[in-house]
Amino acid sequence: MIEMKSVSKWYGATQVLNDCSVKINKGEVVVVCGPSGSGKSTLIKTINALEPIQKGEIWVDGIAVHDRATNLPKMRSRVGMVFQHFELFPHLSVADNLTIAQVKVLGRRKDEAKKRGLQMLERVGLIEHQHKFPGQLSGGQQQRVAIARALSMDPIIMLFDEPTSALDPEMVGEVLDVMVGLASEGMTMMVVTHEMGFARKVSNRVIFMDVGGRILEDTTKDEFFGNIEDRQPRTREFLNKILQY
Repeated sequence: MIEMKSVSKWYGATQVLNDCSVKINKGEVVVVCGPSGSGKSTLIKTINALEPIQKGEIWVDGIAVHDRATNLPKMRSRVGMVFQHFELFPHLSVADNLTIAQVKVLGRRKDEAKKRGLQMLERVGLIEHQHKFPGQLSGGQQQRVAIARALSMDPIIMLFDEPTSALDPEMVGEVLDVMVGLASEGMTMMVVTHEMGFARKVSNRVIFMDVGGRILEDTTKDEFFGNIEDRQPRTREFLNKILQY
């Protein structure tokens, strides 16, 4: 579903991705973790070309993202993206937030789009809030609406960029529960997160990145968490710090 070959990216003279290669199969859940500034968010944003690359190739379901001839809006409509800060339209109701992209990007009729949006709102447990505005919802509820909005587009892949890092601790679980449900249904997912409990429970693989944008580990979750002594020194240092509490 996703293949990245020798992807590199610079901001001016600073290299933020360094020769990154990843392959993700249909139905896999891959967690990307590592210290701040290691390029995790940049990596997944290159998949739908929100961040352009200077070197390498990226393929999504056989579509060449790196090719300038590729219709990026059409490609992006098939890749759901959930951000750290929700990115909902504050002046639109929840129901309208769920329908606008379906109408404008997919060309669906408004009634059809609303029906699909409300189905997904019910999927995340918020159907009773359809007439509210984002500002009337908690952070966890807003993030669940953002997930419902992405699902309304019928994506083949879901990308999550630290979806719980802006939430109060009490709200993290309600968002992760939705993501666990998606994973159990076979959704192909790539998740940047510090939630190691989620990674242990749901992921098939864990990618560990370090400062400078290098992928140091790409292994099964059992290998990543179960055989710490076999990991690279930087990975062991990271795991020993985050797993001791």
